[in-house]
This record gives sequence, structure tokens and C-alpha cells, in this order.
Amino acid sequence: MTRSTRGAALAVLALLGLAGGLEAQVFGLPVRNAGVATGFTIGADLGFPNGDAGKGWAVGATGALGLGPLGVTGSVARWDPKDADALSSVGATVNLKIFGGPLIPLSVTAQAGLAYATQDGGTLGDTKLLHVPLGIGFALTIPNPVLAIKPWVAPRIDLLRSSPDNADSDTDSNFGVSGGIDLSFLSGLGIRAMYDRVWVADGVNASIVSVGLSWGLTVGK
Repeated sequence: MTRSTRGAALAVLALLGLAGGLEAQVFGLPVRNAGVATGFTIGADLGFPNGDAGKGWAVGATGALGLGPLGVTGSVARWDPKDADALSSVGATVNLKIFGGPLIPLSVTAQAGLAYATQDGGTLGDTKLLHVPLGIGFALTIPNPVLAIKPWVAPRIDLLRSSPDNADSDTDSNFGVSGGIDLSFLSGLGIRAMYDRVWVADGVNASIVSVGLSWGLTVGK
């Protein structure tokens, strides 16, 4: 087997074995599209991919800034799959609220994201991974005297580009959906749970469950 052939084989294995787990904003965690929060918010999440998504666990941290209808986020994560080397990644999103306001509980948010990681292939060379999720999120804020409850759901199209050092680049596209529920207290503390599922191929249903905490200067979305 030539060096270029080995590189191509590595790329195929990366896409088939890790694609499910990579279908997230930062690899190993769900894509979050729960609306634009006014002010600054920080959060941390712990994710658990299923077997089709590579298993293992992932941890990540995110900072979000919302200015009117426009929001941006930046994230870092480390994913430790069961049968592969750990993967560190960085990511960002741009979010635009296209419907909703302070007196309207329902919000609709368009989102474009970008995540990057390098997969170590040892003597076969590295593989650069670029993930672009494009989707729209629907969130409903239910106010209560002590906390706000917000369920949300966000379908999307995922683009994953794999660029091995010793083979041609390949781009894969899949349909995915994420959703969850946020509990936001008046103090700014938040508790959240998320679920992500991607239809990678026939019979392959990659999913990730995560739980996390957040803190923000505001409660409303």
C-alpha cells in the first residue's frame, strides 16, 4: 500500500468512524441554537456520544455575547472517544434573531457555525477537520416567578470537510437536529440539557446527550 493510498484509507476511516461524533459545533457536543441572549453568558457542558457517534465523553466551554438581534459565540472542547485518540477543537457561531422580542415568548434564530480540529494520524500524517453547521432554531420562553423555562429545537444541515495530508479532501453533508431545555434563575445561573442526532448513513444514527451549567448577566432570551 502506497503512502497516498494509506492516507486515503485513513480519511475514509475518519469519516466513517468519527463522522457521527464530529457532527457538533465543537466536536463531541451538541450543536446549540437556543436563541440570542442579551449580554454576556458563559457556559460549560459535558457530553456523552452514543456508539454510532464514537462513544467516550466530551467537555467544553462557551462564551456568548448578544447585542440586540445579533449574537456570537466562541467555544473550546476536548472529546475523548472510546477507540480513538482524544480530539481538541475550537468553534464559533454567528446567530441572527429573525423573529421574537422582549414581549414575544417565541423566537426564531438563524445560525451559521464553524469548528476546526486536527486529527493525529501518526506516521500517516494529520487530517484537518472543518465542520460548518447551518440551521434555524425555535425557542419558547416560559416565564415563572423564580426561573424561566425554555425548550428549543433546531434542525440543520451539516457540512464536514476532511483534509488529509496525503490524500484529496472530501466533503460530507448530513441532516441533523438538536434540542434541549434551559432553566434560567433570576441570579443568572442556568441549568441546561441538550440532545443532538445526525443521520450519517443508512442504519447509522449518531446522537449525543449533554448536561451543563451557565451564568449570564441577564435571564431573558
